Amino acid sequence: MQRFSHTDPVPESLRGAIVALGNFDGFHFGHQAVVGRAIAKAAHEGRPAVVATFDPHPVRHFRPDAKPFRLTSLDQREALFGQAGADGMLVFAFDDALASLTAAEFVELLSDKLGVAGVVTGEDFTFGKGREGDVAKLAELGAASGMSAEAVGAVGMEDAVVSSSRIREALQAGDPATATRLLTRPFAVRGPVVHGDKRGRELGWPTANMEMGQYLRPAYGVYATRVRLPDGSEHDAVSNLGVRPMFDPPKELLETFIFDWSGDLYGQEVEVQLHHYLRPEAAFHDMEALKRQMDNDGAEARRLLSEGRA
Repeated sequence: MQRFSHTDPVPESLRGAIVALGNFDGFHFGHQAVVGRAIAKAAHEGRPAVVATFDPHPVRHFRPDAKPFRLTSLDQREALFGQAGADGMLVFAFDDALASLTAAEFVELLSDKLGVAGVVTGEDFTFGKGREGDVAKLAELGAASGMSAEAVGAVGMEDAVVSSSRIREALQAGDPATATRLLTRPFAVRGPVVHGDKRGRELGWPTANMEMGQYLRPAYGVYATRVRLPDGSEHDAVSNLGVRPMFDPPKELLETFIFDWSGDLYGQEVEVQLHHYLRPEAAFHDMEALKRQMDNDGAEARRLLSEGRA
């Protein structure tokens, strides 16, 4: 799959594409419906299928001090779009120039510069300076430019609309199971393994440590997790997300102990999937009490992850 920016020349093989247009952060069940319709339409018309996203997220552009809220990195989205069957990924680099485009100018960018033949969006999609454009405007302006446009309705699950905000709320409430159902896969943090202070190693629980960056912060605490290593293998694990109240100075990390595995991961990129929330982060009166709790957490994580495969 080819990835390109809206400021790049469009690859010839992707001109005349049907484009799924949205933020698609998380690429949840509702997003998959939009992208699936675009891919099906592209196949019917014999055209390439491209998924467009925005980076940084428009919220980050207009509110740079907003707390981290991302559900997926750009690289994760690229992989997910490819798995869904897209031929390309178009990244709109959201800056002042893009934010200042009127609805008409944005449609002109799509149809003329990018050579888009048709667009599929969610029914709540807005665009253009001041969010002046909606799906009706997109259809009107698109028709004048010879570009088709259609919208896919919201998708419901468990008596509510599937949305990124609903997934964020579930994760912040310590409910990764609900997030998994809405995403159709576990929420996962991908990033390089960084050096820590080796406290876990001293306790017999050496961990792979990651910084959270722009990812949403799920509820602090201990999770049963699975880890995908650079070689593609997956391993059961137990992870602690938080600021480690037993140690000074506090430092936020996602610390993961991989069961039945040893090796050096420093500087390598891994992905940690959150499957089950075990307990909140806590301070203990001494290191022995902490170690006993870590032993219990590890045993519970093994049990839950094993049950999930039964």
